[in-house]
Amino acid sequence: MAGPTQTDVQNWLLRALPPESYALIGPHLRAVETPKGMTVFEPDQPLRFGYFFEGGMGSVIAEAESGQAVEIGLYGVDGFAGIPLILRSHRSPHRLDMQIGGSAWAVPAAEFEALLDTSPPLLTTMLRYVQFFLLQSGETCLYNAMRPIEERLARWLLMSHDRLPGDDVPLTHDYLAIMLGSSRTTVTFALGNLGERGVIRTARGTIGILDRAMLERIAGDGYGLPEREYNRLIAQRLGNAAQSMSVH
Repeated sequence: MAGPTQTDVQNWLLRALPPESYALIGPHLRAVETPKGMTVFEPDQPLRFGYFFEGGMGSVIAEAESGQAVEIGLYGVDGFAGIPLILRSHRSPHRLDMQIGGSAWAVPAAEFEALLDTSPPLLTTMLRYVQFFLLQSGETCLYNAMRPIEERLARWLLMSHDRLPGDDVPLTHDYLAIMLGSSRTTVTFALGNLGERGVIRTARGTIGILDRAMLERIAGDGYGLPEREYNRLIAQRLGNAAQSMSVH
């Protein structure tokens, strides 16, 4: 059965593939919904599918035995959920939850791994994405440990803004607390400070970005390195500024 054409997909990785590589994977793609709150992967369970996101955002969540949880990685239209398939490890100790609902193209695990063996350009693109994702995760851990809450919040809002259409981020304070490894009270206070400065506006369940340039100044060097690496490794092959990270 024929899958979507390459011009029909929104996922940046799929669009970055050479046409001959996309022609191999396209027929294996299945459209799926990824609603808010969906657990895409459970910890330590074999992955049955990989997912190329078309919209929404998912978080890789690390959870301690005490129940404390924090985001260590972020997926969106830029990426692929299923790095263990690329590395042939088949499972992860972390879970992947959808924090903002959307949709994706699912590819069966066995078929995807076989395609990696037969298409060097596909494998190269996916390994480039692994390099980016490892960098993003490392930077997230670094800045969550070392930077004040407003800088971390600004960084996270910028990362979300890169992956979502428009200027609104539909997320509650409770979710944000998990994303930033902080308390709801602390996140609410930081959001209030940014709102008073005219950088964002908040409504029930939504954060609107009013001044991206100011967010970048607040985030400082906490935002930019993984984004530039993504543009270098992947987005430059798209030739479309709308399908790249917005960092300057």
